[in-house]
Amino acid sequence: MDARSAALVRANFRAVLDAPHGAERLISAFYGHLFAENTALRELFPPTMEMQAKRVTTAVQFVLDNLEHWDRAQGFLEQLARDHRKYGVEAAHYDLAGRALLAALRTYHGREWTVGLEEGWTDVAILISASMAIGANSDKSQPYWEATVVGHRRVLEDLAIVRLQSDSPIPYLAGQYVPVMLPQRPKMWRYLSPAIPSNPYGEIEFHVRKVQSGWVSTAVVNETAVGDRWQIAGPLGNLHIDRESGRDVLLIGAGTGIAPLRAQLIEMSRSGVNPRVHFFIGGRYPCDLYDVENMWQLSQSNPWLTVVPVCEQKTNPWWYPHAPSEEPYGMHRRLIGNLGAVVASFGAWADRQIQIAGSARMIADTRRALMAVGTPESIIQSDPVG
Repeated sequence: MDARSAALVRANFRAVLDAPHGAERLISAFYGHLFAENTALRELFPPTMEMQAKRVTTAVQFVLDNLEHWDRAQGFLEQLARDHRKYGVEAAHYDLAGRALLAALRTYHGREWTVGLEEGWTDVAILISASMAIGANSDKSQPYWEATVVGHRRVLEDLAIVRLQSDSPIPYLAGQYVPVMLPQRPKMWRYLSPAIPSNPYGEIEFHVRKVQSGWVSTAVVNETAVGDRWQIAGPLGNLHIDRESGRDVLLIGAGTGIAPLRAQLIEMSRSGVNPRVHFFIGGRYPCDLYDVENMWQLSQSNPWLTVVPVCEQKTNPWWYPHAPSEEPYGMHRRLIGNLGAVVASFGAWADRQIQIAGSARMIADTRRALMAVGTPESIIQSDPVG
């Protein structure tokens, strides 16, 4: 695809996104054309489609941003297609999707559609559909695993720890995240990070906090019961510690974002030789550091690990039921302040491998705080969140 066509489709897509309800109109037309060509495809999607406009336009925007770096765009599309196997989407469906995207753009623009847009978007649609078909055909493993809930513990009013036993081991790496689907929310997949490493017994654990207006997280915390059957799809993500690099490690996690970090630490504890690790665990209130006692205990038997709890507030809110005397061991040693600012106050940590896990806002704020004191962006790892 030449530079002129690339510039044209980028500018055109930006105009669509900037228009009032432009994304919703375009994606509504896309699914209209897609389902008209194959009505059975509608059954692969959840009843509510309100999030689809953002998801599809975000993916298309990523591709357009990387047309000159196609290896990156192709890798993204192939992984996206492998992930979509859990929905029942097959390689042949991507040709239909490419045609539907082109038809939706024609419908959206009407008489403003030009020959140049037709040629440019045709190239983009072919690139997207071909790459995703390749990705769908490249993975012959099962699209998802079945697992049974064997434990559900309400740690806080809005936070639960769920333990499951899968029918067969799920081949994820500590630090990765997986798509999950609950029986209470059929066809609504969400991404969760396992809080323990994979093991041959098929045990897997998730830490889930209710998100305001979050259908799935609310169901996990409020409705999940022992005996429920979940579906867990193939792993995604790249968080990992390079134990051969010779560099020590800085881990920064907030809330349930600690899950992929603790999974890596538990896995490291099984090895006799590890790099030195500083693990900053953050929360707004002391009660948000719900797993700090387990991490303290892990550090007692692993001298390479230092755990540093950080709270924005010194005391719990009035509605939290536990008295201060019931706080976990070591909490009196916690630091007070914003997590990113506290970590950055110790310096740039430029000699470390750095991972940040938590909400999108927490990751962005902490990344900015570190870079402001001289941390090279290239050494900071973080994965996208749900």
